[in-house]
Amino acid sequence: MVADHRISVLCVDDHPLFRGGIAYVIENQPDMKLVGLAASGVEGIALARERAPDVTLMDLRLPDMSGIAALSSIRQHQPEARIIMLTTFEGDAEVQRALAAGARAYVLKSISPEELVNIIRQVNSGKNYLPAQLAAELAQRVADDAISEREAAVLRLIAGGNRNKDIAEKLSIAEDTVKAHIKRIMDKLGARDRTQAVSIAVQRGIIQL
Repeated sequence: MVADHRISVLCVDDHPLFRGGIAYVIENQPDMKLVGLAASGVEGIALARERAPDVTLMDLRLPDMSGIAALSSIRQHQPEARIIMLTTFEGDAEVQRALAAGARAYVLKSISPEELVNIIRQVNSGKNYLPAQLAAELAQRVADDAISEREAAVLRLIAGGNRNKDIAEKLSIAEDTVKAHIKRIMDKLGARDRTQAVSIAVQRGIIQL
């Protein structure tokens, strides 16, 4: 029996059209084979464990969990799993979380099929990949003060329309402390007001609405 040396690929994405496109691209590569398509995190985790693909393409936003949570679950059982995060979002906070969780690459869905298959080959060979623009943004943000967990909680409550008094009650802190948090948030994000702070935080992937 001749050994199959093609790169085995699993795709986890909840959009049928995107999964179909990935399947078409992979199946037309002489050095690749598709070993599974999953529409949810739970299904993707099960297929990853069952079929142990060489490379997994993982959507960042899945209907039942985040792609980062699915990635973490897969790597608990398969620490060497090579996972590429796919996203339409450029939020640098999410890039940081994905890389910290063990993603080998973080790519935007707007890339060409040719670029994607080349990245799959790179990752399969043991390399990591991050688009130059995202790498530059990430380096800049790391140099800046990061938003703390408490500040992110304040931002989420602001986004929910809560006043300072409401935020203080929900977080069991003084109203003056809330005001201090908001001032630091504004400084760190370079925001003019609360609305802009929320907008920037969503854009950067610090919070999700």
